[in-house]
Amino acid sequence: MKRALLLSIFAFASSLFAHEVRPAYLELRQTSPEAYDVFWKVPGQGENMRLGLYVEFPEGSTNVTAPRASMANNAFTERWSVKRTGGLAGGTIQIAGLTGTMTDVLVRLERLDGSAQVTRLTPATPSFTVEVAPSGLEVARTYTVLGIEHILAGIDHLLFVLALLIITHGEWRLVKTVTAFTISHSLTLTAAALGWVHIPPPPVEAVIALSIVFVAAEIIRQKRGIQGITARAPWLVAFTFGLMHGLGFAGGLSEAGLPAGHIPSALLFFSIGVETGHFLFIGVALTFLALVRRIRVPLPRWADLVPPYAIGATAMFWVIQRIAAF
Repeated sequence: MKRALLLSIFAFASSLFAHEVRPAYLELRQTSPEAYDVFWKVPGQGENMRLGLYVEFPEGSTNVTAPRASMANNAFTERWSVKRTGGLAGGTIQIAGLTGTMTDVLVRLERLDGSAQVTRLTPATPSFTVEVAPSGLEVARTYTVLGIEHILAGIDHLLFVLALLIITHGEWRLVKTVTAFTISHSLTLTAAALGWVHIPPPPVEAVIALSIVFVAAEIIRQKRGIQGITARAPWLVAFTFGLMHGLGFAGGLSEAGLPAGHIPSALLFFSIGVETGHFLFIGVALTFLALVRRIRVPLPRWADLVPPYAIGATAMFWVIQRIAAF
């Protein structure tokens, strides 16, 4: 029954995440009571092509400097300055063209006093109102959603969790394994987000992929009657590799940044979002397993090896691809 679950989950995950949807990013830094520096980043679509998304400021806003555009790493960026009598507080900023896409926009507005407003725009809500003061509730909502989306869009993190589910037997061992993974990645996520630890993203991403290869190989060893360290102590492997996965999660936080005055709550709710995504995935997997147990589907013996080989081959491709990108 379990192998039917694994084959189904792997096929579902592969199709679900086949197309990456990168968010756009808008950053506003207040430089005076009425002036702001603007940074606008839009996903590219090939050489000198970009998504047709444009920032529309409230009525009465004027450009102080002309936009300076550049294209690098398949992303289009613009920098310029705007001003508005009385400032932007209370005004509505809209992203023209967003309703016709599947792209989200992360927005960060930093005020003169260091406080910040962070929000997320979607095709259904392409505009927002600039607040006079940051809202703790808005920060909590935004960072929770960011955490959920980051983990559910991260097929490499989910494949690692799936591999641990395959090799872990027993409810208590599963609880210990998931708890160890949660604690370890929370430690490095916090350390990286606060600037205490800095490791370049390419090596981190390569090690994350390598962690999946390692656990996939351990599953194959277990199927052949050899009990490796992951089969004997899955919580230890989850904790060790979870440290690197936490650095990967921090990358999802770097684009939005941490709002001054709300750093602890932003970190907390982003972590809550990540864990919510984890348990949603685990819950779906376990629920599906309970349903599959009611259906007896005869499968050949070699079918047991399909999930670990598929997971390992995918992850090995990522290892090579990410090392080549160093």
